[in-house]
Amino acid sequence: MTAELVAEPRNLCEAAKAIRKIEVLVNPLSGSVGSAAPQEADQLLSEFGVNYNITVLESGEVPAQVKAAVEATPDLVIVVAGDGTARAVANLCGPEGPLVAPLAGGTMNMLPHAIYGEVDWKQGLINALTEGEVATISGGEVDGRSFYVAAILGAPALFGYAREAVREGHLLQAVRYARNAYAKVFSNKMKYSFDGADPDKAEALALLCPLVSKKMNEQRALEAAAINPKGAADAFKLGVRTLLANIAGDWRRDPNVTTACIQSGRAWSSGSLPAILDGEPTKLHKVSEIRFRPNAFRVLAPPSAPEPVNPVTG
Repeated sequence: MTAELVAEPRNLCEAAKAIRKIEVLVNPLSGSVGSAAPQEADQLLSEFGVNYNITVLESGEVPAQVKAAVEATPDLVIVVAGDGTARAVANLCGPEGPLVAPLAGGTMNMLPHAIYGEVDWKQGLINALTEGEVATISGGEVDGRSFYVAAILGAPALFGYAREAVREGHLLQAVRYARNAYAKVFSNKMKYSFDGADPDKAEALALLCPLVSKKMNEQRALEAAAINPKGAADAFKLGVRTLLANIAGDWRRDPNVTTACIQSGRAWSSGSLPAILDGEPTKLHKVSEIRFRPNAFRVLAPPSAPEPVNPVTG
């Protein structure tokens, strides 16, 4: 779908007026997007009189479609899809490439909510085009994989699989995942080192980017938290917090958590490291390098950032 450029775009902010070409990536099967999303995006963008092209993402073709959209050298890439697609677009665009508008189209929507607040993708797009400014987003990298909100490393990250099963309505599978995570919390303690310091041990590491960190949003560093539950009850509490999203409150106040500001680090264990990167469960290598990325990619977003959320517990 395409639309021609109108001489005087309506209701555009100054930053959006400088945009001459937009690529839009829509996944109707992702999260809360819906089958009508391509048509809704078409109608909404046509009202602004901008030049755009809409690509409907197809299963098995997403990496190639994302690459093609970025290689088309637009000024802005709008993403109405899941968290993984948003992260892939941000990775490809980088600090020198097109602006990115990662809108809420997934299940957790950690990056969209951190940038635009908890609004749906249509309102997020309207806010970006009418109030947006160009801003640089910093992030982190672990084991060569980027994250822009938060990462959790270690056995407690296995609770993330349980949470996803709950979201999908697979309760028995969720119970199995939770039991597996609970059993492994004390069986495979990882080691870590921050900024070249002496190694230490932890059950889990949480790495927060400045976008959401209450400590780092005025600094250029990652907030790292070493989490060490003292017993089964604390381990269970940590798992419950991971499953129940925002109910648990500020995890930094937990006596089992030690925080630090870091630029780099390393985490290692005897086996592969389970992890959650911006809400997506994955596995890392036995030894994983950590680094802060001060200039990861650029966004078009309203200047007033939402209150930092708690990405460890939701």
